[in-house]
Amino acid sequence: MATNKNAFIRYKILDNCFRNTGKRYYIDDLIEECNKALIEIDPQSNGISRRQIFGDITFMSSEAGWGIELQKYRIGKKVYYRYSDPGFSINNMPLNEIEINYLKNAVNILSQFKGTPQFEWIRDLIPKLNQGFNLYKANHTIVDFDSNPYLKGIDFLTALHHAIFYKKVLLFEYQPFEADVAIVIELHPYYLKQYNNRWFLYGFNPETDRFDWNLALDRINKFEEISKKYIHNESIDWDDYFEDIIGVSKPVDGKLEKIELQFFGKTGKYITSKPIHGSQISKWINETTLEVNLNLIVNYEFEQFILSYGESVKVLYPLSFANKVAGRLSNAFQLYS
Repeated sequence: MATNKNAFIRYKILDNCFRNTGKRYYIDDLIEECNKALIEIDPQSNGISRRQIFGDITFMSSEAGWGIELQKYRIGKKVYYRYSDPGFSINNMPLNEIEINYLKNAVNILSQFKGTPQFEWIRDLIPKLNQGFNLYKANHTIVDFDSNPYLKGIDFLTALHHAIFYKKVLLFEYQPFEADVAIVIELHPYYLKQYNNRWFLYGFNPETDRFDWNLALDRINKFEEISKKYIHNESIDWDDYFEDIIGVSKPVDGKLEKIELQFFGKTGKYITSKPIHGSQISKWINETTLEVNLNLIVNYEFEQFILSYGESVKVLYPLSFANKVAGRLSNAFQLYS
């Protein structure tokens, strides 16, 4: 029997009705109870039909369902339904095919979060679920999240997460891209953030006296816990911190600016469907040109974002940023001329 996303909700409602010995549920009552629950979830729901309810009862009575045993009590021309055993409930039954399929899909999705600190328990759980349910092979996966399991430094995630939680001071051997040799950095860790499939750790760096110093995990060679008093973060709300930027870097002298852009052709349609930033205000100047206004702090990631669109975008304001982008494009052109 084909099922939709509300099928399991209906089965639970019907189960409650069938085991309620204090009320008689006729077919119209069953429809009403199911519709009340469905309308709470989706006010636009058109409800269900008598045919659907009879189909649900047939499924619940089948081996693919829970094999329920119903008694039909006739009063005049009407019939009400009740479990033969008042103590029966599908909640007390072993998992059926539908429930197992729900779990299969859940495992499929959860398996893609392996390695992320708050989902570390999945690593041990998934093999047990796979064995218990005789689950799918890899080619049955139907949902894929954007991630890079081969990213250098991703194995540090769990240990860093624990260090933040337990407030431990860490000493890092760190290799910046621009440096020939590794440097040593002390950090009091506060926050982990992912951007563009890379992870970054934020914390207090005593050498710079900054509470928002960040390290890219793929540039960390190793780290160790050291016995120093942990300095707590009492100045940065991380939700607010990232509100005015795109990406992970916030210039020390950065200020909120009004940004004016024009996007051309299909790129404009893409930008309207996936806004750049929460402050975005857009309007079509003509059929092929979209004007976009933003309020944010210009940083390296935003600059790279603009450059990634090449000839499909033009910076109008601020002029300093427009000139910088123009200079970068000119330098790129020289490589081909």
